[in-house]
Amino acid sequence: MNTIVLIIIAATCIFSYMGFNNTALFEKYKFNVGAITNRKEYVRLVSSAFLHADLMHLFFNMLSLYFFQGVVVSFFGEIGFLIIYFGAMLLGNLFSLKIYQRQPWYSAIGASGAVSGIIFASIAMAPNEISVNFLPGWLFGTLYFGYSVYMMLNPKQWDNLGHAAHLGGAFFGLVYSIAIHPQQAVTHMTYLGIMSLPLLYLAYQIFIKKRIN
Repeated sequence: MNTIVLIIIAATCIFSYMGFNNTALFEKYKFNVGAITNRKEYVRLVSSAFLHADLMHLFFNMLSLYFFQGVVVSFFGEIGFLIIYFGAMLLGNLFSLKIYQRQPWYSAIGASGAVSGIIFASIAMAPNEISVNFLPGWLFGTLYFGYSVYMMLNPKQWDNLGHAAHLGGAFFGLVYSIAIHPQQAVTHMTYLGIMSLPLLYLAYQIFIKKRIN
């Protein structure tokens, strides 16, 4: 495993474990709309990605990062990996901030947005070769985007997933990959186009229909 990836995984595990046992630390560094917008605690846009709800939440995020980091490092190098990971993290949280700006109580934690960026950067490079949960990458991506968009537009009381952060992070990974490797993207234009349909629908609902705002 790449050293930089190992450091990120180790730091996330250590900080998450500290959060499990320290409520004050957890509350201070989790993503919270009110704290960010009213008290300008922008560190939460990054620190929240190093906190997790429990060991299972932490395990699945870090396992996903482990499985997909190799493809990203091979295509984009270590610097590219860092740009995607932290760029996806920030865009995911900023998108959440935009969507839930009128809900100051809204809180979230986890590296899912950043990990989504890594997963979708991998899929963008090889949408039909990479398999995710036994599905071709492009099909998984389409279903993932479709489900996340549906849940954002039709929120359920029992659903506690941060779909906005997931979508924002995945979008960053996808767009960055296309920008850096446009020829690769053109080769897979059909797959990427199909995957993007739910995102276009969400953009229509947000910016034209003003459904969420």
